[in-house]
Amino acid sequence: MGRHNFKKLKIWEEGMGIVDLTYDLVVSFPSLEKFNLTSQLLRCSISIPSNIAEGTSKSTDRHFNKYIEDSLGSAFEWETQLIIAFRRNYIEKKQFSDLSHKIQQLQKMISGFQSGLNIQS
Repeated sequence: MGRHNFKKLKIWEEGMGIVDLTYDLVVSFPSLEKFNLTSQLLRCSISIPSNIAEGTSKSTDRHFNKYIEDSLGSAFEWETQLIIAFRRNYIEKKQFSDLSHKIQQLQKMISGFQSGLNIQS
């Protein structure tokens, strides 16, 4: 496997977009969520592109795959936190719908990238 330049990966760039959207999103959350939902959303959003970047340093696709799996897991975790925010009425339906669509697209992209790795058991 040749190492990837994470800054040139579409999944990394889209993950960074989720980070930006998350910072914009949580500013309107109630202060009681500062150490709960706000913190959790920020941590899992940051984890998405961070795991992709860290994975590019690995010497085999098999090792890289573990970080891609972690990134995908963080994307699903982020979606769950988004659902919680919507259920708590911290975000409007349109914003929820738009963000849900965006994270689901990223999940598909990460899964597709993962499928494209030539992983030997």
